[in-house]
Amino acid sequence: MRKAEEIRRAPIGIFDSGVGGISVVKALKRELPGEDLIFFGDSKNAPYGEKSVEEIRALSERSYQFLRGQRVKAVVIACNTATSAAAELLREENPGEIIVGMEPALKPAIENAGRERPEILVLATSSTLGGERFHKLAARLGMGARVHSLPAPEIVRMVEAGREDSDEMRSYLRELLRPYRRMADGTIRCPLDGLVLGCTHFPFAKRAIREVLSYPVPIYDGAEGTARETKHRLLQKALLSDRKSGGCVRLYSSLPDTELEERLLNKES
Repeated sequence: MRKAEEIRRAPIGIFDSGVGGISVVKALKRELPGEDLIFFGDSKNAPYGEKSVEEIRALSERSYQFLRGQRVKAVVIACNTATSAAAELLREENPGEIIVGMEPALKPAIENAGRERPEILVLATSSTLGGERFHKLAARLGMGARVHSLPAPEIVRMVEAGREDSDEMRSYLRELLRPYRRMADGTIRCPLDGLVLGCTHFPFAKRAIREVLSYPVPIYDGAEGTARETKHRLLQKALLSDRKSGGCVRLYSSLPDTELEERLLNKES
């Protein structure tokens, strides 16, 4: 059995269906600058959002076991789809372990909207939007709000291909967001009070999303909340590193290299 001091010095593990979880790694670096982080991105099998629950659970189990093999002290599921499909199962199979999941940032979007019946759009994968976890969240928080859900699978594919700022991305978003964006004549069919990015890949397309909407819409994602929850869970078990800064990040991928992960990690938000 490892000693408490050894566990405190151990890294935090993070896994995702691909490179999107780098957005969570960046949030963890800001929240916990003294912690070492190990990221595993399963880009070989991305996107998870169109796979069956059984497939997602099997892939998530494989990623989890890889990180456990790195002797991490906690695992963050940096993927809304994998959280929805596999988080509870992983917790049941690994009692006592710290396993932190993601959920769409619907609560702050609604609370900060500033009017009684806000229009909130949730962009996510089909698997996340169709899952029981999201439906319970929307039912619990969505009273008095109009919550629109919209699958956006091509964002994942383009981020995985390194085309998050491309003309191709903007063309796709113009069609996808047609009801919610400002048109050439200045009209907006359904003006938004908030936009929730329910997939960790999507923050890398935030610049393109803002340009396509063409009016100021607050955009929310779950990375910061997940980082705070990770810190809270480590504090509960007295497992936070004593260091205040200097934590390192190690990147792994199911593909041959981590060049895209490294670029996104160093990209300005």
